[in-house]
Amino acid sequence: MIEHLYVLAAAVGNATAEAGNATAGENPAQALARQFGWEPRLFFSQVILFIIVAFALKKLAYDKVLQTLHERKTRIAEGLHHAQRMQEQLTETQKAHVEVITQASTQATKLIEEAREHADRSREEQLDRAKAEAAEIVRKAQEAIAGERAKMLAELKREVGRLVVETTVKVAGKVLTAEDQRRLIEQANKELAA
Repeated sequence: MIEHLYVLAAAVGNATAEAGNATAGENPAQALARQFGWEPRLFFSQVILFIIVAFALKKLAYDKVLQTLHERKTRIAEGLHHAQRMQEQLTETQKAHVEVITQASTQATKLIEEAREHADRSREEQLDRAKAEAAEIVRKAQEAIAGERAKMLAELKREVGRLVVETTVKVAGKVLTAEDQRRLIEQANKELAA
């Protein structure tokens, strides 16, 4: 831009110098116009052509360019609006996703707790059953022991009674009657029980 000004200034300087050399009736503006080749007839015809071309461009191209720019502006606005809607939907979807994950986590934690509680109850029930079974086994064993003990005591009483009768028969040397034998056995059993 500055170079153009220098060229223009040099041309004006040269034109004024030539104007001094030119005819005395020519002013510096005319000399400058002559040096640049400016012709008034051509200038006016160029202005008329420019107006015609500008009018034709306005009628033929300018309205279409404006319409295209307006359509582009509208599409850009729609695109921005669509992008904003998509961003809002994405935000909503992310919120829903987080909510679903939170609910799933809560449900999973609840299911785990329920499973633990069920396992604890089941373990306690099995432990109670095992204790009951063990108590039943102990009770049956005690009954069996008590039955065996009673059986052994009864057998021991019979054996002791028999031994007492035999010993008495040997010592006394006489045969005891059934009544004497029963009495001696009862007496021996009383002494054993005490």
